[in-house]
Amino acid sequence: MEITQREAALQGMITPAMAEAAQREQVEPEAIRRGLADGTIVLPYNRKRAERRQAVAFGKGLRTKVSASIGLPLEGGSESEERKKLEVLLAAGADAVLDLSIGAGVDRLREPEAELKDYLALFRRHVLSTSTKPVGTLPQYEVFACRRDARRGGILATTVEEMFDAMERHAAEGVDFFGLHSAMTLKALELARRQGRLTHMVSWAGASLAGWMLHHQQENPFHRHFDRVLDICRRYDVTLSLADGLRPGSGHDSLDRAQVQEMVILGEQVRAARDAGVQVMVKGPGHAPLHHCHTTVQLQKQLCEGAPYFIFGPLATDAAPGYDHITCAIGAALAASAGADLICYVTPAEHVRFPTVEDVRTGVISARIAAHAADVAKGFAAAVERDAALSQARGWQNRKAEQRLALDPDGLVSTRSAAGTPVGPAAEAAAGSEDMAKEINCHACGDGCSRRVLAEYFRTPVEFC
Repeated sequence: MEITQREAALQGMITPAMAEAAQREQVEPEAIRRGLADGTIVLPYNRKRAERRQAVAFGKGLRTKVSASIGLPLEGGSESEERKKLEVLLAAGADAVLDLSIGAGVDRLREPEAELKDYLALFRRHVLSTSTKPVGTLPQYEVFACRRDARRGGILATTVEEMFDAMERHAAEGVDFFGLHSAMTLKALELARRQGRLTHMVSWAGASLAGWMLHHQQENPFHRHFDRVLDICRRYDVTLSLADGLRPGSGHDSLDRAQVQEMVILGEQVRAARDAGVQVMVKGPGHAPLHHCHTTVQLQKQLCEGAPYFIFGPLATDAAPGYDHITCAIGAALAASAGADLICYVTPAEHVRFPTVEDVRTGVISARIAAHAADVAKGFAAAVERDAALSQARGWQNRKAEQRLALDPDGLVSTRSAAGTPVGPAAEAAAGSEDMAKEINCHACGDGCSRRVLAEYFRTPVEFC
């Protein structure tokens, strides 16, 4: 059997994927190898995925990354629109893609005997063949979506073998990382019930699995048979993204006993995965008030032995539906500055409706802003230098350089155009010239410009009003 990226790192080998990821991060390949060996870095890279994709690493000492989700819902939704979302999120700069499809889409003419899992597989293969970045899935989504129809017995009729068969299929198709609710136990569910949560569970797959566990009075199959999970992941070199099914769905429930109990078990599973040669990161937490963000990251890093932290949000307040891309960016910037490694974007449609293509773009850009702000706080040279260069370009009113350095150049051009600021080739040429900048931006004072006197005093290039 071929060795995994982690096993190669433990043997002192630097693989082509490690070298590529290092080049992208502008670090030495040895830094990637060392991080993979000690478990503080993951490099999702399924050996079965033949399509061209970039090697992207997440973890300690690396740039904060952004993951974006797409997927067809149970009812409605258009496959053509989800394909467009995939194009848009990649163009907007997402570093990873999650396919969370649980429906077939209204633009597919379904035959009565058609299997939903076949439609889900077709879309998943499109994502895998199109995305240049690592692709993740939650195999539980497919299993529960296919069983949801009452004619098929409902979710409660799902078998353990169906759950593991789905994992095997996704791995064989080339999925790079799995979201898996493997640490949610009956004990943790009881803790959540006794504590009296404000919002009991908000994870769709986690809630479905919890209902199955309570109905059958059986322990979580992914917890009970974690060795089977690891066997599948090792054979295909799939990275585990251990998700918290009991993540808080409101700031009120942040850091309650159920969340912490699940995190303790996640830490045990992190160690088991590493011992099996499987790469692993941890996902959470959902909602967290600002004063909990740093504590949550510290707790995860301590209990999970430095495993990369993949954060959903956290949403810093519950009072801004329709603006949760902003509440996410606030919480994510603080959490990432404290050590979180990968941000799962949130769109303005969160808690409101199914997201549009523009919602997806807005979500990616918002998360990228948070990631960049965190990287500045962490002292990453590239992030600090980019801020300084853009500030200098703004001071000189060099619009061309400002646009090149902006996190969202297209958005900057659109905003300028809406405000009547010159854009296009002529404006770009003018922006590169100090004399033309004066002509465009300075009309009032002429030779009596106070800014010119100030610039001479500070011995800096002339700044025009």
